[in-house]
Amino acid sequence: MNKTEVFAHRGSKGTHPENTLVAFEEAIRVGSDGIELDVHLSRDNEVVVIHDETVDRTSNGKGLVRELTLQELKQLDAGSWFSEDYTDCRIPALQEVIDFLIDSQFKGTLNIELKTDHYAYPGIEEKVIKLTDKKEIQFKIVFSSFNYQTLIRLKELNPTVEIALLFEKNGRDLLMLDTDIMVTMWHPSLLWFREKMLTDEVKMAVRLWTINQTQELAYCFNQGIAGVITDYPEKALALRNQLETTT
Repeated sequence: MNKTEVFAHRGSKGTHPENTLVAFEEAIRVGSDGIELDVHLSRDNEVVVIHDETVDRTSNGKGLVRELTLQELKQLDAGSWFSEDYTDCRIPALQEVIDFLIDSQFKGTLNIELKTDHYAYPGIEEKVIKLTDKKEIQFKIVFSSFNYQTLIRLKELNPTVEIALLFEKNGRDLLMLDTDIMVTMWHPSLLWFREKMLTDEVKMAVRLWTINQTQELAYCFNQGIAGVITDYPEKALALRNQLETTT
């Protein structure tokens, strides 16, 4: 049975302020196989790492990411909402995260989710491709999105990139995005996967999101699926190791 890879969701969302450098540092510390993050464009067209379209939930600011410059975003406290221990956390640019992963000698997989399902962010695909097409990068990169037109544009810009379809329901689980664009991976929900397993064959390798409960993690490991995306990578890795030693 294949080993299920553990991807740290937004770094280590359950234990650190999500999508910040300290969360990515924690993901590396515990030995995560992969790191997942989300990107948007700022008002001055910088690729920034944050999950929501607004800064309201994960900072002390308010407003749409796309209406704030990178400098304005950098002035926000992106950690105190989680814990007073993280008052110095800031919203990182994607370039910062990539540089950090290079400096940390990360050798796993970076999953970049382009959050274009609410706002299209014209030009974001070109910018992300440019930022990730560097010889210094020694880790693997996969792009995912709920917006399949974004994935098509990425493949048109660079046919060699790996793409993963994000979805919750049947009908979005495509093997091809176009006549010549193959899908690399599915990123569905656990509910979809369980229902599909009861009635049909799962025709693509999957990474399931967001798997946090011990019982659900054990189910995924025992199924030998490709990967889990979890808020608690240290917990998931410990459980995987425990299951491996008892089988």
